[in-house]
Amino acid sequence: MTLRVSSVMKKLFALFCITFFIFFQSRSVFAEESNSIEALQNKIAELQGQENTLSKQISILNSSIALSILKISASEGQIKKLSDDIDSLTRDIDELENIKTKRLELILHRIPETYKRLQVSPFGVMFFSSNVADFFSRRVYLSYIQRKETMKYRVHQEEQNTLSERKNQREQKKVEQQKLQAVLESEKQALNLQKKDKQALLEQTKNNESVYQTLLAQALAEKQALDRALIDSVKIGTIKQGDPIALVGNTGYPGCSSGAHLHFEIRKNSAWVNGEEYVSSRDVYDDQIGARVRMGSGSWGWPLEGDVIITQHFGKTPWSWRYSYSGGIHTGIDMVSKTSSVIRAPKDGLLYSSSQACGTSSIIKIKYIEHGDGAVSFYLHVQ
Repeated sequence: MTLRVSSVMKKLFALFCITFFIFFQSRSVFAEESNSIEALQNKIAELQGQENTLSKQISILNSSIALSILKISASEGQIKKLSDDIDSLTRDIDELENIKTKRLELILHRIPETYKRLQVSPFGVMFFSSNVADFFSRRVYLSYIQRKETMKYRVHQEEQNTLSERKNQREQKKVEQQKLQAVLESEKQALNLQKKDKQALLEQTKNNESVYQTLLAQALAEKQALDRALIDSVKIGTIKQGDPIALVGNTGYPGCSSGAHLHFEIRKNSAWVNGEEYVSSRDVYDDQIGARVRMGSGSWGWPLEGDVIITQHFGKTPWSWRYSYSGGIHTGIDMVSKTSSVIRAPKDGLLYSSSQACGTSSIIKIKYIEHGDGAVSFYLHVQ
């Protein structure tokens, strides 16, 4: 049995050496990937500080795509390493389970005989001894048997502890692998979005710098018109939730509108916030993904009734590159309704109306409601 344990320990040591070598080799690969990731992050940061041109925007997207590919590769490498570690630990566990089973069989076989030997009293040893030398010889032998059995028990306990440790390590690595798998899926989704963003940018601008600058100017003009409306507006009066306040229109075309829709925006203490967190939950058609979804998590009503279609969300979208003033964030929710063009107040408040120049030859009509507690909702392109 001692030879058997020694053989196993040699195998485990050899496995440890191989794992140790693979670990440092993996660390070298991970270090190279980390350096490349950092270099790309620095490049993106440097590009963002440059003049806003189409070529710069394409370079940022190309660098972001390359960065995502590197992150995916790094995550896949880490997942592969964890998988190898789990397989190695499983082999260790199987080997230790086998040793444990055989040792238990041996212990169970030896217990009766050992018990008999250890139960012999000094008087009994003396009785069975032929002389004093034989007596002491038997006593030494019994002490040796006792120490040997104690050592075997300790070895068994150490094997038990090693087995438990290996099982815990395997479970920890499985949990870590699951977390990394979720990260990997998120990184793959980000990569797909970045590729779509680049495709949308090239399609919308026709890969033309002049068109790109025109679209940026139109988006900025809309924002400036909205800011002026807060200063130069007419107070309409108090309204209640559900009251009609305007009709969906296309005012601002062509300077800062591309078609009839409602741009619904909310600011809280002068900061842009996601309107989805204010309106109540309901089914809408999400034109960005081409499917019906559940949207909204607040208590406000919706500004449009009927079969609502969301054409652009708050935040990062295929068109939000135009809003350089907000860091590439679409600050509202664009929507239309197949069955109603009436815009209704989503919450009680004080209604204001304004008409502002938008671009060189367009006029955009804006309504907004002060709801109290720093919340203001805006309605752009109304008739």
